[in-house]
Amino acid sequence: MKLIVQIPCFNEEGTLPETIAAIPRRIEGVDEVEILVIDDGSTDRTVEVARALGVHHIVRQTRNRGLAAAFRAGLDACLKAGADIIVNTDGDNQYSGADIPRLVRPILEGRADIVVGDRQTQHVAHFSPLKKALQSVGSLVVRRLSAVDVPDAVSGFRAISREAAMCFNIVSGFSYTIEMLIQAGRKRMAVVSIPVATNKVTRQSRLFKSIPDFIKRSVTTMLRIYAMYSPLRVFATLGVWLAVAGLIPIARFIYFYFADGGAGHVQSLILGGVLVVIATIAFLVGMVADLIGFNRQLLEITLEKVRAIELQLGRTEEADRSVAPLPQRAGPRSHS
Repeated sequence: MKLIVQIPCFNEEGTLPETIAAIPRRIEGVDEVEILVIDDGSTDRTVEVARALGVHHIVRQTRNRGLAAAFRAGLDACLKAGADIIVNTDGDNQYSGADIPRLVRPILEGRADIVVGDRQTQHVAHFSPLKKALQSVGSLVVRRLSAVDVPDAVSGFRAISREAAMCFNIVSGFSYTIEMLIQAGRKRMAVVSIPVATNKVTRQSRLFKSIPDFIKRSVTTMLRIYAMYSPLRVFATLGVWLAVAGLIPIARFIYFYFADGGAGHVQSLILGGVLVVIATIAFLVGMVADLIGFNRQLLEITLEKVRAIELQLGRTEEADRSVAPLPQRAGPRSHS
């Protein structure tokens, strides 16, 4: 059983030593613990520090592509390295590495595909009241959208089984946390949450510029991903509201048509007709998007099988190289 702890990093030379030092090297039920650092285009000495600390794997991205891309690259690298369990933590030492054994325990026991660390933000002293309120509301919305009961939806401290990691296709350019949970809910994975400790904040988050920016990008991500996985529900709901809004002015026109003997109020009929037409279009778009969604599911199944074949072929090639016989030296020629 191999566990790989992946650490997405962007200019983390100052905090990376503490983060790596806190990772336990011996965990009950785990045979090997390895560390993988994803350098997301750092401009400082993050890579040099990682090498000096003796990490087992380093994935380098030539420019800063964002947390979601770094997470996706890390998952692929961990799978290719033969990880049975992948733990994701932050390079800023926000999460306590001592909680990793507790984080992987539900996976080792076969009770979960994904384990999310709950920071219990309502009790974190350095979180402002506004941040606590936003985290609470955001997690509630994600729980409703994903049907996954996780109190800290944006926590990046999480453990993932190999089988679950092979099923994820992160397409968001902002953050993987929300999209991952929505995908997990749609694919009916077993997701559990455990309380974890957090360390003192050493710097401001680089994921977003401000609270309004974080809200805007999070809401956009949630709407986009939810619409991707439940298009018929989204467009049908939109169509119903538009149809209701259209029927009201139509009903007004009909009422005055009979009450006033057919005089005036044509504007209500036009407005209502336009809204009903838009509602019909929304229904049709939802049906087409739903059919496309089924095709996407088939593509995802194909991608999972291709990924499994690639990983198996990679392991086979490594095994062949490790047992390849040494070249035979030619013996002395016999002279007749």
